[in-house]
Amino acid sequence: MGFWKSLFSTSDAAALPKTPDADSQSAQGVMVGNSRIFFSTDREIDLYELEELCDAVGWSRRPLRKVKKAIQHSFLVVSMWEQRGASKRLVGFSRATSDHAFNATIWDVVIHPDFQSQGLGKALMRQMIKKLRSEDISNITLFADPQVVDFYRRLGFMQDPEGIKGMFWYPD
Repeated sequence: MGFWKSLFSTSDAAALPKTPDADSQSAQGVMVGNSRIFFSTDREIDLYELEELCDAVGWSRRPLRKVKKAIQHSFLVVSMWEQRGASKRLVGFSRATSDHAFNATIWDVVIHPDFQSQGLGKALMRQMIKKLRSEDISNITLFADPQVVDFYRRLGFMQDPEGIKGMFWYPD
């Protein structure tokens, strides 16, 4: 599987594009304007705040009980927060499911529109991949809407690597 070998045969730092301050964001955060941006892997996320974030990018609403269940059953959850003084708000989110051995699929990557085009989506994905690789997950997949395929391609993802085609089953 040449695609996966090419993505993970070098060090993680070399395999992923450099995002300014991306590595320091997870610990202390990074300043963006008057705000501090930081990551968290805490699963205790206010579901209404997550719903507001998804609304901001135009996603269809999903039942909160199912969103809660999806988060609880995810292998990894990474959220991105803006902190201004004592207040903080959710500005980015992603999660991954996994077999806990070889494979993970990244889901629900969302960045608030006010924070897009600043390298923070790349930083969130870099954090996701770094965490998955630290768990020895080597096959990372995702599903992408057509308008964001180029974003993921620039991060090293490939459409249909080596002719692999996904298949789907939906209820009637």
